[in-house]
Amino acid sequence: MTQSETPKPETKIKMKKILFAAGAVSILLIACKGNGDNNQSKDTRVRTLDSLKKEMSGLQVKIASLEEEMAKDDTSKAEKIKTVELQVISAQTFNNYVDVQGKVDAEENVSITAEMPGTISRVIAKVGDAVTAGEVLAELDSKSLQQGLAELQNGLQLATTLFEKQKNLWDQKIGTEMQYLQAKNQKESLEKRMASLQEQLRMAKIISPINGIVDAVDIKVGQATAPGVPAIRVVNMNNLKVKAEVAESYAAKVKTGNDVVVIIPDMKDTVKTKISYSAKVISPLNRTFTVTVNLDNNKEYRPNQIVVLKIVDYSNPKAFIVPVGTIQHAGEGDFIFIAEGTKVKKTKVKIGKMYNGRAEITDGLKEGDQLIVKGYQELNEGETIKY
Repeated sequence: MTQSETPKPETKIKMKKILFAAGAVSILLIACKGNGDNNQSKDTRVRTLDSLKKEMSGLQVKIASLEEEMAKDDTSKAEKIKTVELQVISAQTFNNYVDVQGKVDAEENVSITAEMPGTISRVIAKVGDAVTAGEVLAELDSKSLQQGLAELQNGLQLATTLFEKQKNLWDQKIGTEMQYLQAKNQKESLEKRMASLQEQLRMAKIISPINGIVDAVDIKVGQATAPGVPAIRVVNMNNLKVKAEVAESYAAKVKTGNDVVVIIPDMKDTVKTKISYSAKVISPLNRTFTVTVNLDNNKEYRPNQIVVLKIVDYSNPKAFIVPVGTIQHAGEGDFIFIAEGTKVKKTKVKIGKMYNGRAEITDGLKEGDQLIVKGYQELNEGETIKY
């Protein structure tokens, strides 16, 4: 071995063992040689032997410690080969979404009120009843109107009879024109009063203007009511939609026909559909426009229920997608680590859209590349890995 060569740790330990053994043997020989020496007593030799044994024990402990350190060094060298997890890159669809909150809306959701003030005399409809347009749901007290109508009918019958007789006479050129006109005017006047009373009787009834389900009855018999006071709510559940307000900045991207995912959190329901209408007018108050999505009316959706709309404003059907966390940044730009056999390779990439922890890579990757998705944090290019 030349002077420039440095002995390995294992060699050093072996040399120490040999030197120690040689020294111990030499000492023992010297001690034993003293058997013929009359100047050294037996006690002295015993003490010397005990001392040498202690020294030997201490050296053995040191040797064991050095061997243990050498074993740890060997283990640390083996641990430098890092374990990673890979993901094979393949083309897939990447969608970017605009997330907005909306609500379920019934196109026909009517709170019906009385058309005239009065006292409720009869409530016909009950909550949950299916009703049709024109059906009477409740009535107001109309006894005085009915009595007046009965009296008016008698007067109208008399006026009609007198008019018919006067007309027959007038047709025969009997009587005066004034008598004929007075009879005609009396009859027509009573007919108009009759029509007015009949309209008042109609207004004394609360009538459903639509087909639907009675959702609420807020009146009771004997309760006073008036126009504008909610009485009965009727909802048509066969025409439900979702409406949401979208920021003006998305007006060029969010259009009628865009794919949309409708999420109803309370029902844990998700519907994939399309935007049925995107409004053309921007609200001057909040700088938004309305989008409408038709719903499947066979499900138990409810008006004013909160929903989340995920509107697709960008789609790439053949995108290379990586987790955002795997993208690292340096002075020369963005890069990721991929595996080539058992070696790490650093690859520069260009990033497109990012959504929900996923990034679209527009340049730098190809089909079949093995992306390192776990264990990439402390890697360097060229390092050996296993997976």
